[in-house]
Amino acid sequence: MILSIVLFLESIGGGELMMIMLFVLLFFGSKKIPDLAKGLGRGMREFKDAMNGVQNEIRQNINETENAMKDETPKIASHPLSQPITKTETAVEETIKEVPPANNAVN
Repeated sequence: MILSIVLFLESIGGGELMMIMLFVLLFFGSKKIPDLAKGLGRGMREFKDAMNGVQNEIRQNINETENAMKDETPKIASHPLSQPITKTETAVEETIKEVPPANNAVN
């Protein structure tokens, strides 16, 4: 914001700036200028406070959402492929038990 003000003031010459100040002085009077500056300062402060309040509220909601997601995600003890496959192991063991022993005698 300050950069835009500085860029705007670069295109205004000294004489033009004096005319603007003279117009403000004549239009508002010397007693009203400090009150206008105070009001402008108060307005800018309130705007910044409101902007910071919105940013803080957004950050708080993001943190709450992240915490809720951490609580809801299931925890896996280990990698699923490192766990034994019990159904297949028992099926293989049962098949081995059912197969009759091979006849080793050669005719």
